[in-house]
Amino acid sequence: MSRLDTETKRKLREMNAGELLEAIDTQDETLSISLPFEDRLRLVVDDAYASFTHAKVSGLIRRAGLRYPNADLRRIDLLDERGLDRPLLSQLGTCSFVARQQNVVFQGFTGSGKSYLGCAIAKRACEHRIRAHYVRMPDLEEAWVAAQDTPGGSGKFLRKYAAFTLLVIDEWLLDRPTESTRTMLLELMERRYGETSTVFCTQYSQKDWHQRLGSGVHADAIMDRIIHNTIWVETGSYNVREHTALVTA
Repeated sequence: MSRLDTETKRKLREMNAGELLEAIDTQDETLSISLPFEDRLRLVVDDAYASFTHAKVSGLIRRAGLRYPNADLRRIDLLDERGLDRPLLSQLGTCSFVARQQNVVFQGFTGSGKSYLGCAIAKRACEHRIRAHYVRMPDLEEAWVAAQDTPGGSGKFLRKYAAFTLLVIDEWLLDRPTESTRTMLLELMERRYGETSTVFCTQYSQKDWHQRLGSGVHADAIMDRIIHNTIWVETGSYNVREHTALVTA
């Protein structure tokens, strides 16, 4: 199968079947020569599909903009010391919550690993071929301000961030949002409600959210679109960043 003529190879490339062509070219003749044509074709397709899937997942991870692109739920350190719920993390790793359009909140002290966990969830979503994106709340606010300076920018901004199947918002409510940002958050959460999943990484427990959001009708409406279908994960007070610094010192 590897002895394809130039014209056939050209046609495969034109059809964006580069992975298939590469699989054909690299098939081991000594191992496959005795196999029936159907079996050789199946092996070629399997190899091409594996390459295609790997490339697609790598692209999703790259475009997700992860703060920690190597984050991995299977390599979370000090689970017991941090009081993390191992079965719950394993369940989140299946990304079944995304299929149910549920949200996740990682809440805990500074340095407790919230950002890492958020990135690990987003990466697992990418591995499941789910379109995910990571953004810090200050960067989200900055992008919103910039969007309002261009014609149609606000709508484009909202469509972009509403479209991600999984959106991770880090440093959630670290600073109290402005009135304009609260309006944006309400519209964004309204568009995502019941359609997608959002992960929030925050220092603040649920009882503090209303005040951080301004204590008004916008706060009521934003919380109403988040808290009722959300999995809450306490990340505790163990400072993983400090522990890591001590270990590597």
